[in-house]
Amino acid sequence: MRKVIASVYVTLDGVMESPAWTAPYFNDEAAAFARSQLFAADALLLGRVTYQGFASAWPSMTDDDGFADRMNAMPKYVATTTLNAPEWNATFLTGDVPAAVTELKQQDGGDLLVYGSGDLVNTLLKHELIDELRLWTHPVIEGAGKRLFTETSPKATLQPIGTTAFSTGAQVHAFAPAAR
Repeated sequence: MRKVIASVYVTLDGVMESPAWTAPYFNDEAAAFARSQLFAADALLLGRVTYQGFASAWPSMTDDDGFADRMNAMPKYVATTTLNAPEWNATFLTGDVPAAVTELKQQDGGDLLVYGSGDLVNTLLKHELIDELRLWTHPVIEGAGKRLFTETSPKATLQPIGTTAFSTGAQVHAFAPAAR
């Protein structure tokens, strides 16, 4: 059975939007962690906004370690109600997203990696479909912007399963659903 791994950049005050604030905290350590997580996955699971941002940027990117090639070649499953012309190796999940993700999880293969996609992450949390939540916490307070968790987020109890700290001050806090 596949796992859903959600990997989200957040500030100390929970902002996830327009993460240009991550740049000063991204170094070789963070790149190695990001590479490891991407290469452990077989596919990306994205919300529409994240997909559109990635699809406009990644196809023109190159690098020496194969990260861009992997991003571009991987299948992408995109939760959307408005898009209808998939590109960039995408399959659109247009109906019952939790049911579609449940079906994807039951297939053989590696992890399904969610980047960003706050609305999708909250939907998956509500339906208990996230196996691991990785919050890339940056020592920044934005004060305003879209937050990952809001008053409409589902209630969830998580257990910490690990923290990776980078020399820049950013940390990845990993959580799994608490025993039910």
